[in-house]
Amino acid sequence: MTQERQPNQDGLRKAFGKSPHNIDSGDHLRLPIGIQTFSEIREGGYYYVDKTPDIERLVAQNKYYFLSRPRRFGKSLLLDTLRCLFEGRQRLFEGLYIHHKWDWQIKHPVIRLSFGSGVMRNRDELDVRIRDQFRIIRNDLGLPPGLQTDIAGEFLALIRDAQEQYQQTAVVLIDEYDKPILDNILDTSRAMELREGLKNLYSALKDADPHLRLVLLTGVSKFSKVSLFSGLNNLRDITLSPDHATICGYTDADIDQVFKPALGNLNRDMIRDWYNGYRWGGQDVASVYNPFDVLLLLQERRFGAYWFETATPTFLLDILKARGVFTPSLDHLTAKTQLLGQFDVDDISTEGLLFQTGYLTIKDVKEPKPGLQLYTLGFPNLEVESSLNDALLPTLGINRQDAQTLQIKLLDLLENHHVAGLRAHLQALYSSIPHDWYRNNPIAQYEGHYASVFYSHFAALGLAITVEDATNHGRVDMTVEFGNHIYIFEFKVVEKLPEGRALAQIIEKGYADKYRASDKLIHLVGVEFSSEKREIVALDVQTIEPKATA
Repeated sequence: MTQERQPNQDGLRKAFGKSPHNIDSGDHLRLPIGIQTFSEIREGGYYYVDKTPDIERLVAQNKYYFLSRPRRFGKSLLLDTLRCLFEGRQRLFEGLYIHHKWDWQIKHPVIRLSFGSGVMRNRDELDVRIRDQFRIIRNDLGLPPGLQTDIAGEFLALIRDAQEQYQQTAVVLIDEYDKPILDNILDTSRAMELREGLKNLYSALKDADPHLRLVLLTGVSKFSKVSLFSGLNNLRDITLSPDHATICGYTDADIDQVFKPALGNLNRDMIRDWYNGYRWGGQDVASVYNPFDVLLLLQERRFGAYWFETATPTFLLDILKARGVFTPSLDHLTAKTQLLGQFDVDDISTEGLLFQTGYLTIKDVKEPKPGLQLYTLGFPNLEVESSLNDALLPTLGINRQDAQTLQIKLLDLLENHHVAGLRAHLQALYSSIPHDWYRNNPIAQYEGHYASVFYSHFAALGLAITVEDATNHGRVDMTVEFGNHIYIFEFKVVEKLPEGRALAQIIEKGYADKYRASDKLIHLVGVEFSSEKREIVALDVQTIEPKATA
């Protein structure tokens, strides 16, 4: 089980350039928003969460690593920290865990490549970018200009020359190794061309083994070894390794200890609900927060979809639309290990795509038999659940303007507990879908489309929603908690069952029993939909008073 780190008071002192006493007194707090340079954070007095315990474990165990994490999770900062460590920049690590555990007399040449900036559209542009980075690295390391041969040969020569110059094996760090492919993922032929160019580059690492101390490649997606790392069979994928589950991101302990001075009057439970929940492993590993979200929240002092709004890829929404994904199922998908890592230009699983891009995370892991691991996936937090469902509403037929208007109306109904008004509201929701949309979009024909619209409309508000809420008598379609009210929804299509069965099922199966001990009003809501008329034809409600006031 991963242990939570304890605060390093000396490390805090070095990070801020002042004593913890002064930090707690309310002095100006510096948040490293968007800063990916380790030296700037350490020298500039910014907050810094000490990741060197994770780093020490990383460099001690193996030599070749691969790590996949969603965007904005601190991968670039991790690589820059490793660069400073192997370059022997001891002063930057004063007060941190690794400071007294590292041999600062040994300095390794560091070769760092990054594909994070710009967009490359073909192999020639990719090769130009690679050669330009080779030139800059040679200059920084004090190496003579290299001969232009082929990309793999030039890379191998760079590694060998670096070792010869420094008389120490080289460290290779590659940031956003997959971005050139992802930027072109909807153009299969172009994406394959760029994939082959990157494959050629990475192939040099196999023959460079005697000259290498450490190799770490990071990115968002995990392309198969066959397609991108052919020959590099010793590359250890630590994406799901419990030992490295918290190497990127902030834990609860980090929020409560390192960022305590900046929390102020922010609701701690809300911070957890909105931004925590990312987990790379089973229940016995700590979940983490997206650092970008936490830092923006601490600066802006209001909750927002900071991570989601930075650059949600359009290809993700296009793929989900094309595949007719049943949105209520997104919070409880099941996948095998192989499916989570199944990502290639012409073979992208829905589960793997959503997991690797950070829209779903691991909720539970079961091993029904040796060698077979089953992962339950779900939304990590309210930010992702509400934002993704909001973004998906146009793919379900609700245009952006109507969606916003209807969401404001739904919120008003819930705040005023106007349950009787839900029927007219939901009828307006489905009526807003243009007739031509049904005719021109195959997603409208998928079974469950109407339930997807219903669920995503509620989920887009960031409400506390449980889909397929388990009870002793079965599973409720959807439960919503709002203030002192609990709404239990059952959704039926009348062409399949006689009218009046939705509410009757809630009552007969005792779905409300698990909530009767609460002090909240319970509303049983049976919703009936006609697939022929494409509208809500019945919405029956029964309210149960709390026991204390009944």
